[in-house]
This record gives sequence, structure tokens and C-alpha cells, in this order.
Amino acid sequence: MPRQVFFYDQPERFVAGTVGQPGARAFYLQASARGRITSVLLEKTQVAALAERIEEVLDEALRRSGGDASIPATAPRDLLDTAPLDLPLEQEFRVGTMALAWDSVDGCLVVEAQAMVEEEEEGEAEEAVFRDDENGPDMLRVRLSGAMARVFAKRALDLVAAGRKPCPFCNLPLDPEGHLCPRANGYRR
Repeated sequence: MPRQVFFYDQPERFVAGTVGQPGARAFYLQASARGRITSVLLEKTQVAALAERIEEVLDEALRRSGGDASIPATAPRDLLDTAPLDLPLEQEFRVGTMALAWDSVDGCLVVEAQAMVEEEEEGEAEEAVFRDDENGPDMLRVRLSGAMARVFAKRALDLVAAGRKPCPFCNLPLDPEGHLCPRANGYRR
């Protein structure tokens, strides 16, 4: 069956969002434009990794351009999107692989999220190497301005942190790997 590519070039909205309570949340990427909505399911760790990597790619693109690229250093407050996910929330697929690239010609970030594929039998795996793109996994491809990419990354990082308990001293989210509190003289939790 031919794969579906859900393509958005400078969508009206591209966000990470959740459904459910902390500890039992389902994470989604959602793109929308002109009344069309695409939602894909992914893991919390994938959201965090995507947001962190977006920040790194944008910082590197800005550095390489000598500050000339139209990438803000931080997410513009007037573009921040805190609204819930758009409805209806219909999952197109579960994300397996993600990729990022900075398009220096058009000055935009390209985000690709491919559907998870079932592990193939050993004989099928050899055949899969020669498979053409038409038959690959479904994909969400989004092209974002530098500002919109920063806004996405900020919201995604805030979303991941929102499920963590706050530190009793500084109210920052507790990091699962340990939290060195700046207000409690080195108190480590």
C-alpha cells in the first residue's frame, strides 16, 4: 500500500500536546492548516528529544549564519501557543523515527516523523532495503520558520516538564536524574 505523506509548509499551528493526567498521558504532535489536522502519537522521551534537538539545530544554524538567519534566540512570547490540541483528535500513526534538517536556502526547519514499522522477518529485511519511497512508512513532514520552531520547542519542553513534581524550595520541575536546587544551598533531591 502506498504510504501517506502528511505535508505542511508553514502550518498555521504545529504543537506537541497531551491527553490524560501526568503519569498516564499520551503525547501527540499535531499540525494544522486550512481546516486540515494531522495528529501522530509518540513517546514522552521522543517529544523531549525532538525539542532539545530542534534547539540545537536552530542554535547551530544561527551560529553558522553569523547571526544573519531569521532565527530568534528565544521563543517569541507573542507566538507562544498554550491552547489544547485541536479536535477531533484522530491518530494517523505512532511515530517510530524522526529527522530534522535546517534548509538554509528557504530559511526553515524541516521536521519529519515516520510511522513505526513492525520488525520484519530476516528475508523481508533484505528486500526492504530495495523498497522505494512510495511503499515506505507513513510520514508527517512539516516546514517551520525559525520563530515557529523555537515556539514549538519551548512548548514541548514545558509540556514534558509539566508532568514532574516541583522542587519544594525553588518550584522548578524535578529532573528524574537529580535536581540541584539553586535556592537550597546545594540541596539535592
